[in-house]
Amino acid sequence: MTNIALPYDSQRLHLLADEIIRHAGEMARMGWTPATSSNFSQRLDHRHAAITVSGRDKGHLTHADIMVVDLDGNPAGSEQHPSAETLLHTQIYRKLPHIGCVLHTHSRAQTVASRLFANTGHVHLAGYELLKALHGNTTHETAIDIPILPNTQDIPALAAHVEALLDRALFWGYLIDGHGLYVWGHNIDEARRHLEAFEFLLHCELELRKYSTAM
Repeated sequence: MTNIALPYDSQRLHLLADEIIRHAGEMARMGWTPATSSNFSQRLDHRHAAITVSGRDKGHLTHADIMVVDLDGNPAGSEQHPSAETLLHTQIYRKLPHIGCVLHTHSRAQTVASRLFANTGHVHLAGYELLKALHGNTTHETAIDIPILPNTQDIPALAAHVEALLDRALFWGYLIDGHGLYVWGHNIDEARRHLEAFEFLLHCELELRKYSTAM
């Protein structure tokens, strides 16, 4: 039987899958990936990405739950189905060649903040020490806005919206109204750091809103 050559490095895929499985399990235990929500990916090479298969419990992933897609979102060497939101991952890899990882989660704080601030179109964060956790920020004396995009099943339209935002400014993540948070980084450790920073800061903003309305 002749082995069919894969269009990517299977050993590198194995290493990336190990990392995705470990981080996904940790985030699941934090309650950031309820039910079978969320999806995670890493750049495999300049033409492919490793991404979680659709509908899997992110707290119990195996290597069989990580598949390869090209940067147009098409499966590569597999009959499995990637997440319906795969284009939101691959567009980051196409647009930002230095980015190596995209993470998408559905924590309670992310979802509530996306609804609470949807009318303003962003969550404004200013003066927090933890803003220095975001790549390129060196002081708490700064401010950023996390964009909030309307939720839609039209993923190409949503991707086009993100594309327009990336054309205007460099940023590290966005919320989708009633949905969750997308973040990215040069590698999985940086993307995870960005995710944890945004999660903490969104909690802070929700707590501030709670106390300000109670006074």
